[in-house]
Amino acid sequence: MASPFLVARSTDQNTDVCLLPKLANRHGLITGATGTGKTVSLQVLAEGFSRLGVPVFMADVKGDLTGLSQAGGGNQRVTDRVNLLKLTAYANEAFPVTCWDVFGEQGHPLRATVAEMGPLLLSRILNLNETQSGVLTAVFKIADDKGLLLLDLKDLRALLAHAGENAKEYQLNYGNISGASIGAIQRGILTLESQGGEKFFGEPALNLSDLMQTVDGKGVVNILAADKLLANPRIYATFLLWLLSELFETLPEVGDPDQPKLVFFFDEAHLLFNEAPPELRARIEQVVRLVRSKGVGVYFVTQNPLDVPDVVLGQLGNRIQHALRAYTPRDAEAVKTAASTFRPNPKINTEQAITELATGEALVSFLDEKGRPNPVERCWMIPPSSRIGPVTSAERAALVSNSLVAGIYDRAEDRESAYEKLTGRVSARMEQATGSPADSNQEAGKDEPGFFSKVGGVLGDVLSSKPTPRSRQTVGEAALKSAARAVGSEVGRRVIRGVLGSIFGGKR
Repeated sequence: MASPFLVARSTDQNTDVCLLPKLANRHGLITGATGTGKTVSLQVLAEGFSRLGVPVFMADVKGDLTGLSQAGGGNQRVTDRVNLLKLTAYANEAFPVTCWDVFGEQGHPLRATVAEMGPLLLSRILNLNETQSGVLTAVFKIADDKGLLLLDLKDLRALLAHAGENAKEYQLNYGNISGASIGAIQRGILTLESQGGEKFFGEPALNLSDLMQTVDGKGVVNILAADKLLANPRIYATFLLWLLSELFETLPEVGDPDQPKLVFFFDEAHLLFNEAPPELRARIEQVVRLVRSKGVGVYFVTQNPLDVPDVVLGQLGNRIQHALRAYTPRDAEAVKTAASTFRPNPKINTEQAITELATGEALVSFLDEKGRPNPVERCWMIPPSSRIGPVTSAERAALVSNSLVAGIYDRAEDRESAYEKLTGRVSARMEQATGSPADSNQEAGKDEPGFFSKVGGVLGDVLSSKPTPRSRQTVGEAALKSAARAVGSEVGRRVIRGVLGSIFGGKR
């Protein structure tokens, strides 16, 4: 069984506060006002998990977390904290880091296919109303039934145009597909494309096993550059929710392992719940509750505990509370809420302490061996062993070129899918590729001969969800795995496109 790791030491230095790896998948919460130390606390937790061999995924909204890849040193505040807490075993240390970026500028591109995103999450990204969302769901169902692969936005746009032109034909089986709704969805896609959204969708799509690797016994820390992505909060929150949902969909049940298989940090967590329709919020709550049985620990990071719904808040057993400022009535309510969620400690006035905490100081309560919250402790967080702050441009470039997934995701693939079949461009593409005329009788929804035989084995690997540490795959293998997830068979589509949908009986 993995040993507990030190996270904080009480202000009187009589109590070490350690996190039990076996209970780390019971989720957690890091809260506090701006500038009180949330990012450094997140960094300390990431280091602890990495030392255990547990991979980590986190979004870097300020650009500070890439310092995990470099050994610390030369920081007087860190030295002072080490001396204050008498950390005799402290040493500077670097951790394996993989940089990701949806836009492909500060790390490896991180993509999903349109089919994987599914109509429910895509509706939120496009800010559709209920009627428009229903039309989008019908269009996805048409794609299912006709075997049309939805890989990127041009596939979706082509299918929307096709559905609009043939609305009367589809009306009896799929309901009313109005031109007004089709137009609204198309405008939403245009807006998304103007924000660079076409880079979100396509192939090679992310293989989840690439997030779950180790190097020399340390878990890889996957850092998503989110400073630019955060310019559109709805896209940021929905993209991370998609990733969490894919983990839930894909990973097998493991019960309560000795340590998590992956720890997922969700920074700016309030964006996940802002303006979310009740149906989506209910499904978010259900995913959070059930994903722990897949060995995934989810840690929400936000300023105010009121940002997280009570149903979710009640599932977060490991808590770090930095200072809150009671400047407004809502702030005062947040202080009371935060104080009431901790198990009382007779030595501490929790509500008063929350407003008095210094930067780097926190109220901490983790679960004990029996899954019960420990009494809250007022603590100093231990300092990170890695660098506090971002890497340089040269250091980032070296991280990208030397990572385990170098060369796999960097070049986009554009294989035959709905766009080519609906616009009649299959023949031209095949003639260009083979130098011979293509079969003009090829039907929509059928792939070229031999494709399923190539993909069959890969599909089994994808669905078995047994990632191999340090496995470096070729670009071709990545494309095949991406194809397997979007393959035009009913079983394949139902499994991989159940994202917050089929697993909960959602509509298509």
